[in-house]
Amino acid sequence: MSNVLHKVKKAAIPAVIAAATSLGMSAPAMAEWSPKKPIELIIMAGAGGGADQIARLLQGLIEKKDLSPRPVIPINKAGGSGAEALRYIQDKAGDDHTILVTLNSFYTTPVIQEGIGVDVSNFTPIGRMAIDNFLLWVHQDMTDITDLDSYVAAVKAAGNSWKVGGTGTGQEDSILTAMMEKEFGYDVTYIPFPGGGTVAKNLVGKHIDSTVNNPAEQNEFYRAGNTKPLVQFTAERLPAYPDVPTANELGVNMEYYMQRSINGPPGMSAEAQEWYINLFKTLFESEEWQKFCVEDGLACDTYVSGADLGAYHQQQIALHKELIEAVGASSITGE
Repeated sequence: MSNVLHKVKKAAIPAVIAAATSLGMSAPAMAEWSPKKPIELIIMAGAGGGADQIARLLQGLIEKKDLSPRPVIPINKAGGSGAEALRYIQDKAGDDHTILVTLNSFYTTPVIQEGIGVDVSNFTPIGRMAIDNFLLWVHQDMTDITDLDSYVAAVKAAGNSWKVGGTGTGQEDSILTAMMEKEFGYDVTYIPFPGGGTVAKNLVGKHIDSTVNNPAEQNEFYRAGNTKPLVQFTAERLPAYPDVPTANELGVNMEYYMQRSINGPPGMSAEAQEWYINLFKTLFESEEWQKFCVEDGLACDTYVSGADLGAYHQQQIALHKELIEAVGASSITGE
C-alpha cells in the first residue's frame, strides 16, 4: 500500500498541481452569460460538516459581495454517501443553474456503488477551492491516550468494541480508517453518519471513541477543550496545529487529503462554465476565503479550474480506484 499512498500524496498536494490557465477575465460580471434564475448549490454531505460549512460560507460571500444577479441556494443531499447528490447532478445534464460542492466521495462513491450509473468524468469542472486535511481526534477526557502509540495500544486492547465515527460508508473517513486498520493491524467498528458535523457532536457526546474529522468540523469543540488531535495525516504540520505531529514524523508513511471543488452537471454550456470559473476565482482570492483556509487548516494556495481541474479529477479517480483495491472495498464499506 505504500506505493499507493505515495501516489496519493504526490497527486494531492497543491504544490505539484500546475496553476490554472488564466481566462483573462477579472470578475464574473465580465462574462456574457449570467444566471437567469436561482442557482442550486448542491452539497453532497449533511449539515454541519466541512462541505456544508464551505458551501454556506461561499453562498454568504456571493450575497455579501453582490457577485450574482440571482440568489444561490445551498441544498444538502447526503443520501447514499453522496450518491443522491451525484445522481441528482447527472440527471441535471445541460442545466446551467445547478452546481455541486464536492469531496472525495465524488471519486469513491461511483466506484463502490456502480449501480447509481454515474460517471463524474462527464461532469463540468469549475474550480478547486481548497485541499482539506485529516487529523485523528479523541475526546479530551481520554487522559490515557496522549499520542499515536497510546491510541493504537488502546484500540488493539478494545478490539471491535472501539467505535470510529465517520461520514458515510465508502467515503473519505472510512477510507482513512481502513488505511489505519491495515497499517496498525487492528479492527474497529465503523459508525457512519450523514455529515462531519454530526460525527464531531457524537465524539463530544462520547457515543464514538475517535474520528478522523477535518479541522473545520472539530475546531469549535477543540477550542472549547472538548476534543484533542493526536496526529495529522499531512506532509507538514498545519499552521493551525503547530504542536500536533504528522504521521510521517512518527515513522508512519501515511498521508491523505480531500479536495473541495465546485462542479457542474454534464453538458453545462461553456459560457456558464466560464462565468462560474470566474465567480469562484473571485471568491478564492477574497480575504475572507483565505482567512478561513488558514484558520481552519485548509490549503488554498492554488486555484485550479476548467480543463486543469478535469485533469486533476481523472488523476484522482484512478488513484482512488487503486487505493480502494489496496485496502479492500469490503473494509471500507464494512460489508
